[in-house]
Amino acid sequence: MAIGSAARRQERRPAVVDRFGAADMEAALDLLHLADMAWHDCYGPRDLAIPPDVVDDVLLCSEGDLRTLVHVALAAVVDFRDVRVAADQLRGGSR
Repeated sequence: MAIGSAARRQERRPAVVDRFGAADMEAALDLLHLADMAWHDCYGPRDLAIPPDVVDDVLLCSEGDLRTLVHVALAAVVDFRDVRVAADQLRGGSR
């Protein structure tokens, strides 16, 4: 079931606050919104947004740094498998 961008933003809010804190939450959520639009341009029309497991990988790999989030989000749109490998390494294993 497709959900709108406002609902995705609300759903992502707790994970983003955990990773970035309240001060950078809105900027991080804005960036994820932009990444959703890029994802849709690359993988749409079926995929409207970055899948939740890819968002989890992006947030983990960002390590709570907005600059890193920009680079990781772009990398995920280009080829999410690279971000998955990096996230799995940070988790200490594979999925």
